Amino acid sequence: METVDKLLEKVGKDNISSTSYDTAWIARLKDVESDLGNRALEWICEHQHEDGSWGAVFPFYYHDRVVCTLSAMIALTYKGRRQQDKARIQRGLEALDRITAGATQGLQLDSNGGTVGFEVITPTLVAEAEQLGIIKQQKERILGKLRHLRELKMRKLQGLKISRFITVAHSAEMTGKDKLDLLDVERLQEDNGSVGASPAATAHFALYVKPGDQSALNYLSRIIESHNGGAPALSPFEIFERVWVLWNLSMTNLYQGDKAVANLYDAHMDYLEKQWKPGQGLGLSEFFSVPDADDTIVAYEILSKFGRKSDLEAVLQYEDKEWFRCYHYEANQSVDVNIHALGALKQAGYDKSNPSVQKALNFIRSKRLRQRYWLDKWNLSPYYTTSHLTISATGYDDQLCEESIKWILETQEPNGSWGFFNIATAEETAYCIQALAIWQRYAGGGFQEQIKRAGLWLSENCEPPYPPLWIGKSLYCPEILVKSCLLSALTLAQEG
Repeated sequence: METVDKLLEKVGKDNISSTSYDTAWIARLKDVESDLGNRALEWICEHQHEDGSWGAVFPFYYHDRVVCTLSAMIALTYKGRRQQDKARIQRGLEALDRITAGATQGLQLDSNGGTVGFEVITPTLVAEAEQLGIIKQQKERILGKLRHLRELKMRKLQGLKISRFITVAHSAEMTGKDKLDLLDVERLQEDNGSVGASPAATAHFALYVKPGDQSALNYLSRIIESHNGGAPALSPFEIFERVWVLWNLSMTNLYQGDKAVANLYDAHMDYLEKQWKPGQGLGLSEFFSVPDADDTIVAYEILSKFGRKSDLEAVLQYEDKEWFRCYHYEANQSVDVNIHALGALKQAGYDKSNPSVQKALNFIRSKRLRQRYWLDKWNLSPYYTTSHLTISATGYDDQLCEESIKWILETQEPNGSWGFFNIATAEETAYCIQALAIWQRYAGGGFQEQIKRAGLWLSENCEPPYPPLWIGKSLYCPEILVKSCLLSALTLAQEG
């Protein structure tokens, strides 16, 4: 495991896994920018699974496999020239048939369980695949039934031009070739050439909106070069990464005592403080024009804790009638945002009887599954959300925390690990250690033995690669963020 100083030196440098979905979009550019498209196409060819599909190896997630497989097959159809590429497409088609045959209706209807933009991106890909003759007309099959969801979404967007100032820009490729009139072309790109900090949306822009746009191609070339031919789900995301690395480390004493570490820590705090916009907060990157509640709320907690400049008004702007929203105009709410809001409100000195605190708590309680845990739209694992609840809600709803701790303890494996998908993971184990250690620090509970077992397992299983548990348009892994969680957990285990 890397030391804290080595970890902090890497923060803010696009430490994120590549995805088949985004890489396949860049592969379509083969005739526009040959080197760029060829490298992406080669990456796609190298990352097809034995079953013929594309997407995360583990965990298997229907939404991820569907969008990745469709995207890869389309790219190969447009740009593949070899006989083996046709064979790859055929294997992909067979895999897609198996995936959708085994899918539940949730693949069609559960927007909160889907990947970002699934209900509008997938019908666009399906229609394109049908036109290319890759797949048969879907009609009343699961993928075909998604079409009406896209049509409904597009009708809602009528009269609203998609620019870089609304979150839909991140999924601008959903407009395909038939809805380009929805795009505010002159106000769509960020200063770094990207569209919505999304390689896929930017590739779509360079293909169909402003063909051959040099600033978009430059952005994509930098990504392909830094990711060895692949492309991530989002880039850059340096604010998002800094916020969560600092939050994880703030639970420990790792930022104290060592001058070099303190200087690195302060430099990242300086960056967040500089990027903070009064009354608005922060977005995931300097090159992403839309602020969001999660980055703003957690950054407020960190900046405020260390006496840095921020303003509570930026947090409170996300308070709605019954919950805290993540973005303006969002379709479905985030449990995590409301959990993290508790941490910010606590840092601001709000009493548990405060209406804003109770609002967040009431929403959180209403979303608990089986009276045991929570799921959210940003991370696949309930250990992420449930552990953060026990950290943020201490002193606000101790009974809820105790019940969550009970579930965590009951699901610990004999070897000390945790894993919701029947395979233990370092990331999930780290979340649970954090929760147990912070709750023990607060309530004085005796979990030393459980924490010790977990810490021993984690110390032996803390090296990458890590499975992609984070949800974007496909699954991804922000590696340095995960490492900061692991380092935080290992330190807490040693302290406990």
